[in-house]
Amino acid sequence: MSNPSEVPDLPARLLSDPEMVAACHERDFAKVFVLVRRAGLYPAVIAQRIGQTPSRVGEVISRKRTFRDMHVIERIADGLRIPGAMLGLASREWEVQPATGPVPQQATPGPAPMPTSTIPGTDLDSILAVATGPRLSPSTLRALHSSIEDYWRRDDEHGGEVLRPAVVGQLRYVVELIKDAADDQYRRGLYGIAAELARLTGWTYFDARQYSQARTYFTEALQLAKAVDDRRFMANVLACMSLQATYEDRPADAVALSTAAQDAARGHGGTPRVMSMLSMREAFAHASLNNRAATHAALAEAHRQFEQISSGDPDPAWVAYFDEPKLIVDTGIAHGRLGDARTAEPLIADALQREDARNQRGRAFHAYWLAATQLQRGNVDQACSTAALALETAASVGSERVMGHLRDFQAQLTPYSRQPEAATFQTRLRAALQ
Repeated sequence: MSNPSEVPDLPARLLSDPEMVAACHERDFAKVFVLVRRAGLYPAVIAQRIGQTPSRVGEVISRKRTFRDMHVIERIADGLRIPGAMLGLASREWEVQPATGPVPQQATPGPAPMPTSTIPGTDLDSILAVATGPRLSPSTLRALHSSIEDYWRRDDEHGGEVLRPAVVGQLRYVVELIKDAADDQYRRGLYGIAAELARLTGWTYFDARQYSQARTYFTEALQLAKAVDDRRFMANVLACMSLQATYEDRPADAVALSTAAQDAARGHGGTPRVMSMLSMREAFAHASLNNRAATHAALAEAHRQFEQISSGDPDPAWVAYFDEPKLIVDTGIAHGRLGDARTAEPLIADALQREDARNQRGRAFHAYWLAATQLQRGNVDQACSTAALALETAASVGSERVMGHLRDFQAQLTPYSRQPEAATFQTRLRAALQ
């Protein structure tokens, strides 16, 4: 791709056009590319500048696919010289211009400067935390595990964006404790806690659709778990990476990661609930490949394993979320991914009524899938009503992943855009994205 400094700017009138502003805000790249094409950049040129193939750009314009990966979105901003803020990114490097003239005498008043902070810097804080931190004991490990459970609960209810700094800070603290832990028992426990914190951090980045960062932390979690040969937790991390691969349009990788997860857990503490969850991840991966036979086989295995669950099973805490409503809704989603809306709709609807109301992100996510299956069946009014419920629920959770799905639903509504219900939902979504 050309150096950004060598790429001519798009016309100012295009960048200020309300239609272009709205398309960028919603990351509606089909619309963005159409508008850019009208300005004289044809698909082949667009493709060259953003590091994609012309056929891929054509598929986006025809709404057969879209771009979600943050790296691709950043390449679009740099290649087409679209200011970062228009696409929800930080200002790009090429936007920063050195001052060349005198500073105006009358400037618009800005916010009051922050007072000088009396809070110690992060380096000093880490040193003091280690120097004066608690002596390792079983209660120390219990307290750390308890905090992780609380993080996950709050992540379900409010999203992980605001939690991430606290989680990363605690991860660094635990890594420092590992260095000073002489007792092997405590070291093993701390490695496990660090692995859980790294996975949680990766999950918050995944939910924000910042996939590169997510992959970094998932890999760190995998290495921490491997250091103490915790095969079961390694399987958990591999399952997360498999799910991310489906979002990155890498279905073959998703299948490989999901089967590797099952291999890691099998014979190493993989309880029926764990194996059922891992089989469900495999089903998602096969559904992304539209491999119906393999999807149905994985679903059958997930249900077979779930039927073997016993109250006395030594399930790890991280798999407790995978209850019967989750099994049912995931089964429905897998059918939905295959285009089998008739089977998917009642399953998702039933699970949505039964799942924990505190899991706001999950409910928003599942409401989207219910809306998508209703739309597949031609029930536009009902689909828009359900999508509005998903949007209302998503408003209380900071999840770019959920909002990305709702943008996809908006694109799916294009053939019905003249219908009042579709127009109303599109207006509500645009308002939510502002």
